[in-house]
Amino acid sequence: MLVNLVPEFLAILAARDPTAAYHEYLERHKPVLQSYWHNYVLDPTSPHAEQVIAAALRADRSDLGRLLEDVDVAAIAEDALQRSLERFEADCAVDLYLMVGVGAANAGELVVGGRGMAFVCLEHFTGRANPHTYGMGLAPHLLPLWIAHEVAHAVRYTSPTSRSDLKRLVADLRGYYDYWDTGSRASLRELLANEGAAVAAAQAVAPGFEPWEYSGYTRRQYRRIRELDAFLRRAAAPLLDETGLGLRLRFLSGGMSPAARLTAGKVLPERSGYYLGLRLVESYLAERGLASTVRAAAGEFKIADERALGIQSA
Repeated sequence: MLVNLVPEFLAILAARDPTAAYHEYLERHKPVLQSYWHNYVLDPTSPHAEQVIAAALRADRSDLGRLLEDVDVAAIAEDALQRSLERFEADCAVDLYLMVGVGAANAGELVVGGRGMAFVCLEHFTGRANPHTYGMGLAPHLLPLWIAHEVAHAVRYTSPTSRSDLKRLVADLRGYYDYWDTGSRASLRELLANEGAAVAAAQAVAPGFEPWEYSGYTRRQYRRIRELDAFLRRAAAPLLDETGLGLRLRFLSGGMSPAARLTAGKVLPERSGYYLGLRLVESYLAERGLASTVRAAAGEFKIADERALGIQSA
């Protein structure tokens, strides 16, 4: 189901007291927006949260206004959601939230009360970078790519036929996805495969983009990561079955210092795990198809890789 929160946000900006209106909005949609803040921004009850809210409410959003005038984003989102659910052979409900965020993630996944959710934040898809909103300047035609990516995560975490360890970890938290908890408890193999499966999902649902766009890289970043393919796979290999939040941040998070990304004597490119993840799932994807790939356990990808290389498992 598509849930469009953009009109509510615009009404907040036009309110006599935007700050009070924003807090009422947070309360109305508390389970979802609290999860968004916790996983992608910061603790919404912290003192700094008020500064983030104030900055978001006073930001110049003329670029968002032009986007909404020129592009039917709701229709694009609804179509991308339905195509994703069909391609993934979804056997679980997934909600897609169309919203304006506070300049954090451009898109993401949530699970609240056992229900999978994806969201996209339109401040990042206006086609021009905006220093006031921290908008990334992504083109609106990239929306289907990111929607497919996040819906794939939601299916992986909540489908009754998913074999993913992340599904188990979400269930352990009583049907709640916590980026920090899962990042600490899931193996690096599971975390990389999770992103690789989502990249493959986006390629299938929204074909025709440049290969680097599916992983959120620039062309230059993608070229550099491909040049380092052998090193990256060799550096990651002894870590794949380890756990620890630092591994998730090192391989999959942007904004980490070079020191935090130092592995095997070299600094990993930012978010190199998206490329590595796709490499991890390629053999299984070719064998079993997309719907199974979205749900497969991390060990299944390993077995498929070994089979492709002609390695006989004990």
